[in-house]
Amino acid sequence: MSDVDLRMMEEALALAREAAAHGDVPVGAVVADANGVVIGRGRNRREEDGDPLAHAEVQAMREAAATRGRWNLEDCTLVVTLEPCPMCAGACLTTHIGRIVFGAWDAKLGACGSVWDIPRDPHVGSVPEVVGDVREPECRTLLADFFAARR
Repeated sequence: MSDVDLRMMEEALALAREAAAHGDVPVGAVVADANGVVIGRGRNRREEDGDPLAHAEVQAMREAAATRGRWNLEDCTLVVTLEPCPMCAGACLTTHIGRIVFGAWDAKLGACGSVWDIPRDPHVGSVPEVVGDVREPECRTLLADFFAARR
């Protein structure tokens, strides 16, 4: 975990708070290039947009690919507040993202080491580095508070 990872997680947490303010599960994500410059941002927009595929990671990778003018993100890092689900882990492989850094583990749908480990499956070609537990208490608390308020 680097200072850049911590800085990017701060931005991802801000995006997660923004998602919660719009009634979505508080997940935020950013993509940074090899120099640590953020080139993509996303937050959950499933409820706001009525789109079950509008996950923060997909939004951030889509913006990063558009910014670069190409979909290959092999020299980039995705930082997200919650461990990616199977769909988002698959999207990471599709874009050839170089690193996945996340905060809270997802015991229900986590696909980067907890329930499944899609990025490190031996049947896939691209194998990104995966780092978990970055500012995990803050990420976990944000999610727990969101769901507690809805019960």
